[in-house]
Amino acid sequence: MSSEEFLIRPGNLPDYLAAQGLIERAGDVTVRELGGGVSNLVLLVESLDGARRWVAKQSLGKLRVKDDWRSDRGRVFREAEALERLKPVLGAYAIPQVIHVDRANYLYVMTAAPAGSVPWKEQLLGRRADLAVAREAGAFLAQMIAASRHEPQFREKFGDRSVFDQLRIDPYNRSVFDQLRIDPYYRTVAARHPDVAIALRDLIADSWKIQTALVHGDYSPKNMLVRREKIFLIDFEVIHWGDPSFDSGFLLNHLFLKAFHQPPVEELFIEAAREFWKTLLTGFVLEPRAAGDFERMTVRHLGGLMLARIDGKSPVEYIQDEETKQQVRRLAKRILLERPERLEEVATMVRHAPFLQQGM
Repeated sequence: MSSEEFLIRPGNLPDYLAAQGLIERAGDVTVRELGGGVSNLVLLVESLDGARRWVAKQSLGKLRVKDDWRSDRGRVFREAEALERLKPVLGAYAIPQVIHVDRANYLYVMTAAPAGSVPWKEQLLGRRADLAVAREAGAFLAQMIAASRHEPQFREKFGDRSVFDQLRIDPYNRSVFDQLRIDPYYRTVAARHPDVAIALRDLIADSWKIQTALVHGDYSPKNMLVRREKIFLIDFEVIHWGDPSFDSGFLLNHLFLKAFHQPPVEELFIEAAREFWKTLLTGFVLEPRAAGDFERMTVRHLGGLMLARIDGKSPVEYIQDEETKQQVRRLAKRILLERPERLEEVATMVRHAPFLQQGM
């Protein structure tokens, strides 16, 4: 069965698993769809006896967004490889374990998060900015950065950054692959906002020169499944060796955007951002100059990502009103053009944003 003919669905996955010898009978499991974001089909598999909780994930070539956004389906194998190699670093209970890989159909099966886990994004949108989870997110990222810096295997295996940024043409069907981050985020926004285009191009160039650690590439609250304040981290398909400040900027961006989205409790999100940042910095050792560079790049990414999640190819779904969008745009552009050096300066900017003040 070819990849073009077969897309996983709740109705056909049990038979597929049985045919692969992963379960004895199709009737032994139940299957339901999970939120796979815009780039994948993701299904939860649970055995009737409760012994198995698996996730089947299949990559899509054309992402489910308004803009025409395509990516190489082979990224799913990169993710499976990353999970295997990170198990000794992050622990068998903090990330999924690979059960089965099917290269013909661009899918693999992995263990699921513990029952009762909730995406941190859900908690944040429900006005629960648990500081213990923020600290856990900081410690987790610090662990990945610190461990990868001293393991040559990660640079050797994930040094290819084409999934992160490289316009590529498929020689078979001439499709243009935008990849999953730099083009749909920064370059798209640069085209739509010429007043910050130079700042964004400089950010891309400066970040591209940095190759110091493993980068998750989608270090977002939606990919952190939380149970009892512990994180189960998923979605490693954009992983690469490069600039780790992209990950820190990525998570901070989500926390600050939620402050704009929910002005009455904006201080909760600002404090969560602080706790994440403090824990991250104490989790791996940097010389003062390197620490300053890391913070400056984190803040620059924060500005670029803030604008990208409003006007890029994948805008956040929870900010819909134009007044809030305009507030975010103004702050993002200030960060890109003024280049504040400290995260605390950005926290002050967020707190003093007129729209947030009106919401208090």
